Amino acid sequence: MASRNAQKKGDASPKEDRSLPRELSPLKALGSGPRLAATKALETFPNPNPRRDYAIRMEIPEFTCLCPKTGQPDFATLHLAYVPDKACVELKSLKLYVWSFRDEGKFHEAVTNEILEDLVAATKPRFMRLTAEFFVRGGIYTTVEAEYRKPGWKAPERVDLGEPARD
Repeated sequence: MASRNAQKKGDASPKEDRSLPRELSPLKALGSGPRLAATKALETFPNPNPRRDYAIRMEIPEFTCLCPKTGQPDFATLHLAYVPDKACVELKSLKLYVWSFRDEGKFHEAVTNEILEDLVAATKPRFMRLTAEFFVRGGIYTTVEAEYRKPGWKAPERVDLGEPARD
């Protein structure tokens, strides 16, 4: 008896992705675009307003690396905040960059500082802070925070506008 998904000879759709395993080929969304591999390459684009200090904040909840001693996965949420200078990090490249750590054994402190150093090298920001909140390991939650300040840059004073009036 033929499979329900089997196609007649010569009846292949021109859009069919031949790189997928046969049992997954009926799925249209899976593999519908180019598959990009994890990479350490961080891409940037020009800051659209380089004359102004403004903050860009990102939450990256799916960071994974491996414990260098046991090989077990470590999971973290990364919080990135930075004041760009001439360049901003491109999000897809950041996603692929973060993904590149999944099979690497790194201590929490080392990987947090490595990511910060790579982001600073790519974007050359006025200020950048990376906070890595690791999930519990051995009953201990670990949070590592590392930051960079461009020499001579001073943060502008934040204006406190108070609480909104309530009727």
